[in-house]
Amino acid sequence: MALNPFFLQGTASEQRLVQDLINEHLQFHGVEVTYIPRKFVNRKTIIEEVQTSKFDDNFSIEAYVNNYDGYSGAGDILTKFGVSVRDELMLTISKERFEDFIAPFMAGQDDGTDSSELPTSNRPREGDLVYFPLGQRLFEIKFVEHEDPFYQLGKNYVFMLKCELFEYEDEVIDTSINVIDTQVQDEGYITTLNMIGVGRTATASAIIQGTLASGYVRKIFLNNDGSGYTSTPTIGITSSPTGQVGDNATAVGVLTTKGGVTSLEKILLTNAGAGYTVAPTVTITGGGGVGAAATAQLVTSGQGVIRFVMTDSGVGYGTAPKVTVPFPVNLNASATALTNNVGVVTALNLNSNGQHYTSAPPISFTPEPQGLYGILTDIRVQSVYDGSGYTVGDIISLEAPPSAIAAGYGGTGAQIRIDSVASGGQLRTSGLTIINGGYGYDATGNVVYRVTGGTGSSARLTPQSVTTSPAVSAAATATVTSGSITSLTLTNGGSGYLTTPTVVISDDIQYRDTSEVGPTVGIASIGLDGTTNVVKSILIEDAGRGYSQAPVVTIADPEALTGIGTFQFNEIVTGSRSFLRARVKEWDADTLVLKVSNVGTSKTAPDGKFFPGETIIGETSGARYVTNNYVQDDTYDKYTENDEFETLGDNLLDFTESNPFGTF
Repeated sequence: MALNPFFLQGTASEQRLVQDLINEHLQFHGVEVTYIPRKFVNRKTIIEEVQTSKFDDNFSIEAYVNNYDGYSGAGDILTKFGVSVRDELMLTISKERFEDFIAPFMAGQDDGTDSSELPTSNRPREGDLVYFPLGQRLFEIKFVEHEDPFYQLGKNYVFMLKCELFEYEDEVIDTSINVIDTQVQDEGYITTLNMIGVGRTATASAIIQGTLASGYVRKIFLNNDGSGYTSTPTIGITSSPTGQVGDNATAVGVLTTKGGVTSLEKILLTNAGAGYTVAPTVTITGGGGVGAAATAQLVTSGQGVIRFVMTDSGVGYGTAPKVTVPFPVNLNASATALTNNVGVVTALNLNSNGQHYTSAPPISFTPEPQGLYGILTDIRVQSVYDGSGYTVGDIISLEAPPSAIAAGYGGTGAQIRIDSVASGGQLRTSGLTIINGGYGYDATGNVVYRVTGGTGSSARLTPQSVTTSPAVSAAATATVTSGSITSLTLTNGGSGYLTTPTVVISDDIQYRDTSEVGPTVGIASIGLDGTTNVVKSILIEDAGRGYSQAPVVTIADPEALTGIGTFQFNEIVTGSRSFLRARVKEWDADTLVLKVSNVGTSKTAPDGKFFPGETIIGETSGARYVTNNYVQDDTYDKYTENDEFETLGDNLLDFTESNPFGTF
């Protein structure tokens, strides 16, 4: 039969009273905890398994601590993996307070899709975190009990949260509350990047062949690259007949792997030697491979670079820098250009003919033209400002007022010849001839230019029309006769050059007689000096020929010369060459040590490893530093390892042995 309607199981007002009393009790006797909802950053599409989570929101709420004599759970237990802390915490929060002050904000972040980072929920969710301020610990909600007490007056009033100490698994925690975020600062898999604060460019000098009339190895040619090498083979070169150790040529091999086969890629000289009368024999031994063979090219006249000497190894190199050695001096042709008033190259003057050309080298002009606007084509005398005292033959110029200069119409370079004047030396529009249109002038009639130069004064002129010269590069060809450039032909004067361009005659070796002359080609080799990447040496790919004096050697700068800024905790950093992204765990500006986690992968770095020498850039802070070296996958986990226990254990057992307990 139905319940007696005169005996209610709880009215709305009674339920409201109980809820208010519970809320008041929690506010009197509870603890203010921080509720941190879990967001799903990435999950598998089939079974919806969460692969990546983040915690970047926080909500304060009062909670009653049900534990009265300490944490519950298994406590501190010893496992085969170390000391494990299994503390648990029971908290009670108001159902009404959660639904009114937390759930609406969470619902506002729900985009309505199944893949929403934060799905709508009217109750705390398993997997969310709670920060417990009394113990300064993060707990993970393992179970939410919503029916205890069981339907008093027909309603439930609280959520009971069964929480367990949070075990960090590389989740992103960025609540903007420092005391919470730093809870996981030293946990998880952390890549330690040792950075460089100040880089330094390496320097080196070149040593050319001395007084000996003959004999250095210009380069070594591979006749057969061999195969099957497991290590770099030894390169042997027969000794110089001079009997001096420093005159002996020496070389090293460089391996390459293609299609699973490791072979010699090239042989580089460390010393080109001196005093050789015949080409020395090159031998290739060791390395586990077979079949490689090489021959040496001997130069018996002319001088080349026989070795490089490092004068400063530099700091901060992640990749081998480019080494530039100029062409032998006084062997390259040179020329200068002439331009007219509209930025057109009108003529080329050949200053030197150069030597040892086998074909005409390309001709180029630098810098590229920018184009000219406001070239003066017609002008008139401003009424009542015709001036006086000017004479026929005067060359006058224009000066713009400050307002025109500020607006970008100051103009420059115009020259006007006076062909006729009035009786008092006044200017007449019909008596003016533009001999140089300059550029940058305004023809709207709004700008009046003051006349400068000439014998008169007080005249003003206004441009009537201007034109624009587009940016067109000049072009020219060279004629070579008997190894020298005898003439240059301008095939296109171009237009729009703001200044007279520099004529560049290519010194590429392909246009020269390489048997007679050629630049030295050096290859830098980098390596560690302690913990710092430096340029270790410069090897010789081609010793060159034709030098009368030692050339100047230029080594490219490291990727960055100066580190700037301060990395911020939890910000994203990106590698400039690897394009890897990671999250900052800790930055020590004094030691220049950057710790990051959540390192992803990229097409250029599928193994998730930052490149030594690349620049690490902070997306928020803008900080930029170069990596020196790094240690990957350092594991910090205070919840599964007890440092104190570990230290004591190391004093008792020698874990450097394969079996610290002895050998059977």
